[in-house]
Amino acid sequence: MPSVFRFAPSPNGYLHLGHAYSALLNFTAAREAGGRFLLRIEDIDAARCKPEFEHAMLEDLGWLGLEWETPVRRQSQHLADYRAALQKLAARGLIYPSFESRTEVAREVAEREALAPWPRDPDGAPLYPGAAKSLSPRERERLLQSGEPYALRLDLTKARAHAPDLDWSEQGEGPGGETGVVPARPEAWGDVVLARKETPTSYHLSVVIDDALQGVTDVVRGQDLFWSTSVHRLLQQLLDLPAPRYRHHRLILDSSGHKLSKSTHATALRTARLSGATPADIRRVVGFS
Repeated sequence: MPSVFRFAPSPNGYLHLGHAYSALLNFTAAREAGGRFLLRIEDIDAARCKPEFEHAMLEDLGWLGLEWETPVRRQSQHLADYRAALQKLAARGLIYPSFESRTEVAREVAEREALAPWPRDPDGAPLYPGAAKSLSPRERERLLQSGEPYALRLDLTKARAHAPDLDWSEQGEGPGGETGVVPARPEAWGDVVLARKETPTSYHLSVVIDDALQGVTDVVRGQDLFWSTSVHRLLQQLLDLPAPRYRHHRLILDSSGHKLSKSTHATALRTARLSGATPADIRRVVGFS
């Protein structure tokens, strides 16, 4: 079977040099392996994802010289796939609804941190304290029927009982130089959110489902997602999905040593293009030969 690579950006802003580097890595790896290169649009965030950003993204990638298979998979068109996965997890008692707002969760964490340090995930966010686990089935149903907002969380303790031994094949390296066979540590993330009332999926769930349905064999992405692989391996095991090979690459940093981000208004690829830069210039700037 041919190797299948993918580049999966979100159209919630303009692509920057970091995106260009990751896209070029995937495209080139697919070419060298005689495999396939897919473009996927991760647009589950309806509030932030805009058609104008998607249009600009396709323009920029085409200008770089990338070619991809069509039709392009857009997550917003496949919500039924994610609902089906949630139903499988629910049937095994592996997910539960939590009804606290983000503000309420932050308040509960602050109360606990006043007494002792509270664990945080690899991204620095505090773990969910787990108060909703103590709700009775009757109270959960009452809150659901009342129309209260909720998040569907993975019960990590139950999930790990079904998948006690997890690792992945790392062909790149993690932030600490991790490579080869890497033990998965989903405990570092706690009871992650897999969906919300208004959005029947999350990044973690949709990326795992999409990769499996599209037959992705090689996931090449930035080191900022290295430890997210622990959650992805757990979901793959629970849903009986294949595990791709992983290759996490270095990040393109700004002059202050921070990773480029749309939220910090990193120089957009299209800005460089409209200012006269060439695809060769972009390749050189990101250190891609």
